[in-house]
This record gives sequence, C-alpha cells and structure tokens, in this order.
Amino acid sequence: MSTASPSFLQRLFGRADPRDNLRPLYAAVIAQGRQPHWYVEGAVPDTLDGRFDMIVAILAQILMRLEQQGGAQDSVWLTELFVDDMDGQLRQEGIGDVVVGKHIGKMMSALGGRISAYRAALTGDSSLDEALRRNLYRGTPVSDSAVAHVEAALRARWVRLGCLTRDALLKGDLG
Repeated sequence: MSTASPSFLQRLFGRADPRDNLRPLYAAVIAQGRQPHWYVEGAVPDTLDGRFDMIVAILAQILMRLEQQGGAQDSVWLTELFVDDMDGQLRQEGIGDVVVGKHIGKMMSALGGRISAYRAALTGDSSLDEALRRNLYRGTPVSDSAVAHVEAALRARWVRLGCLTRDALLKGDLG
C-alpha cells in the first residue's frame, strides 16, 4: 500500500488532505485482504489478480456500508485512495504511463461490477456463491468448501459492518 505524503502546496497552505481520515480504514481493508486464510482455506489464487479481487471484495462491502450510513463523500475519498494505491502498484510492476490509465479504468469497472454483484448477493437478491465463483475465482474450478469458507467469512464481516458506527468504521475496526 502506498502512503502518499501531503503535497508541497498542502503543506504550504496548511490544507489537510480530506482523505487522511480514511487512511486507517483503507489500511484495514488491505490488511484484511492479505489475510492468509483467504488464500489457504478459501483457495483464492495468491496472484496479483487474486489479491486484487480479494481486496475488492472487502472494499465493496465497506463502500456499501458507507453508503448505508450516508457517507457518499467518504466513499469517494476511499475510492480515490484505492485508485492512488493501484496506480502506484501498477507503476511498481513496470506498467508505463501510457497504459496505466487504461488499467485503472478496468479496475474501476471491476469494482463497480463487484459492488453490484455483492450488493445483490448480500441483500438476498442473488447467490453469493455464484458471485464469488464468477468474480473472485473468475470461473476457475474451485472446491465447494473453499467457496463456502470465503462466503462465510464475507457474510460474517457484512454482519459485523452492520453493527459498526461510522467512527468505528473510519478507524478501521473491521475485526
């Protein structure tokens, strides 16, 4: 995860980055997405794409919860932190300036699609199992027990998120 320092102009004029309050939450999303159980018991591919997909699954839940709490601006700022981080990750992988934007566009499209799929699944309008197989495993055959592990963990997180106050959420209390 990249941690951008305040810009020269922000330091000069004393303006704080409004996204600073969301950095603990973003760090918690990344930490949650890197937990080994997703990749061991859950059989999520331990690849760049697999880690991206796992982080997006967790981020989607957080963005949905912020939306429920009336935190539209918080969602925007959290998404901006995600974009900045992914931009930095792509550049570290050697992706050049010319195509970084295209990759970021695809990532944002993936995030939007996953938010829709996971929202429908978590509200009972569709199957989370199917959404995970399609979006997290990208159609690769995976055992039912692995999918069940991920589904149970994501559902438990969703219930916990529903109990959190905005302040607890912003502190990154994802437990």
